[in-house]
Amino acid sequence: MIGSKRSNFVITLLLILGALFILFPLYLTITIAFKTPQEMAGNLLALPKNWSIQNFLDAIEMTNFFNAFRNSAFVTIFVVIFTVLTNSLVAYAIARNMHKKWYRGLYYYFVSAMFIPFPVIMLPIVKQTSAWGMDNLVGLIILYIIFNLSFNTFIYVGFIRKIPLELEEAAVMDGASTWQIFWKIIFPLLGPMNATVAILAGLGAWNDFLLPLVLLSEQDMATLPLVQYVFQSQFSTNYNLAFASYLMAILPMLIIYIFAQKWIISGVLRGSGK
Repeated sequence: MIGSKRSNFVITLLLILGALFILFPLYLTITIAFKTPQEMAGNLLALPKNWSIQNFLDAIEMTNFFNAFRNSAFVTIFVVIFTVLTNSLVAYAIARNMHKKWYRGLYYYFVSAMFIPFPVIMLPIVKQTSAWGMDNLVGLIILYIIFNLSFNTFIYVGFIRKIPLELEEAAVMDGASTWQIFWKIIFPLLGPMNATVAILAGLGAWNDFLLPLVLLSEQDMATLPLVQYVFQSQFSTNYNLAFASYLMAILPMLIIYIFAQKWIISGVLRGSGK
């Protein structure tokens, strides 16, 4: 009994510490975004004396925020749609043919890509996409879909293999084609996994900095993470405007994640098993 209470106390303490590590940076981001430069010289942890939105207005003007927001939204929406459609198709073909050596090898090939750091392949990708004229938002979307394939194949295949083959055999007896079986039977059953994949793909595309940095060739194509550079100078950083811009950039995905986190956790757990 004493050991159980001690274990519960340790777990509770760790949870509290974990929450503080998450909430403290968020608290600083919000308070600094509303402070004036003069208030920054005082107590950093103190609340702003006057909650002014001027920092947000200045940040919007300096970063051309709405143009960057449109670029990020355009990339994210198309990445989510086509990632779900294409990655689920690939995973279905692999899952229903895992008994064949070629498909099994293809599965392990895709999964092994998860262990390759992006900086290793960064320069060849940049050179090749530039040669093909893909150093734009469309090329960025295509690369995100491809990069998502390895992890999504892993979780999709695990989930699809749990779906009884009898459902497909019955559909074949009724004269359904493979294409009809996937879209009318399998794809609706993939609802939890589709939600998980869509959320993770959306978060990744919205928040990514490195790939747009090395790929996009024009300033007008910059996404939200890229335009944060405007607050950096050689000797100092305008933290008030920078944090206001950061807050506006992360707010949409933060709201989505808060309401959709249960889909992410349950989807990964369902897809990780055989």
